[in-house]
Amino acid sequence: MTSKDFWYNSTVAVIGGGSWGTVLAHLLSRNCRSVRIWLRDESQVRQFNSTRVQSRYIPHVQLDQKVSATSSMNHVLEGGVSAVFWVLPSSACRLRARDLAPFMKGDEIVLHATKGIEGGTMKRISEILIEELPTRRVGVVSGPNLAHEIASGEPAATVVASEFAEVCHAGEILLRGPQFLVSTQTDLVGVEWAGTLKNILAIAAGALDGLGLGWNSRAMLITLGLNEMVRFGTAMGAQVQTFLGLAGIGDLLATCGSPKSRNYRVGFRLARGERLEKIIEELGSTAEGVGTTEHVWKFASARGISMPITEGVYRLTHEGKSAGDVLKDLIQRW
Repeated sequence: MTSKDFWYNSTVAVIGGGSWGTVLAHLLSRNCRSVRIWLRDESQVRQFNSTRVQSRYIPHVQLDQKVSATSSMNHVLEGGVSAVFWVLPSSACRLRARDLAPFMKGDEIVLHATKGIEGGTMKRISEILIEELPTRRVGVVSGPNLAHEIASGEPAATVVASEFAEVCHAGEILLRGPQFLVSTQTDLVGVEWAGTLKNILAIAAGALDGLGLGWNSRAMLITLGLNEMVRFGTAMGAQVQTFLGLAGIGDLLATCGSPKSRNYRVGFRLARGERLEKIIEELGSTAEGVGTTEHVWKFASARGISMPITEGVYRLTHEGKSAGDVLKDLIQRW
């Protein structure tokens, strides 16, 4: 049996059924025998299994009969699965990993698609999963992946990164489709930090648009922001080249220019004078960049890593400073 045959006959679990988790399940169902999604809410499980639609996040896509949902960590892995795709907010990762661990055999491949870090420890999601799950074969899926566009069948691409060649190979086989390209690389650290740091800049980009500014301002932000990402990422052990590819500049361009990005919407609405608490409540899903901004800024500040845009976003999101004043401060510093 070839590796393709193995994966085409496999069962895959998706932990988390938000917009991106649902779209990943949709992509995976084309390349494996069955997909099980873990959802926390039992009412969503019943609705999904009866309609094949995740109406809360991706109401315009009906998933294949291969895809089923459950609210039980035991049942999502029942009978054994070959791969686990982890798509939960960073704040829930460690606790949920501990919940899942007793039901794993240890030979599963794990790929996460969470663009965030653990507050306090500054640990990447792969580090948390390796600590809590009985496997070291862990990787990440990241890139310019706006879920609604992919769900609509628009062409897109992603990166699968891991230190293990078999993890990259599995991700490529399971995710690749006619309109969805997959590239692989070994810089796990760089891909994770690129996906995490771009969320901060997406908030800044939304704020610029909220102020009514144009493309020159956005180009300035993206260019200087990319330099900031590289400074921080390389200090954490990432490779420069990673930030110049899909996981870095690619993801940055997508989320800094799209109102579909949750982090962009946070920045846009803050610049219009809305309160952060209200914005977060009405989003209905996690904007990772808000928490990431605080953790990264405090970490960088303590170590002398120059990150003026991150500092500005921190002033905007956590100190209540107006977007106009933040921008004036940044211009004066540059």
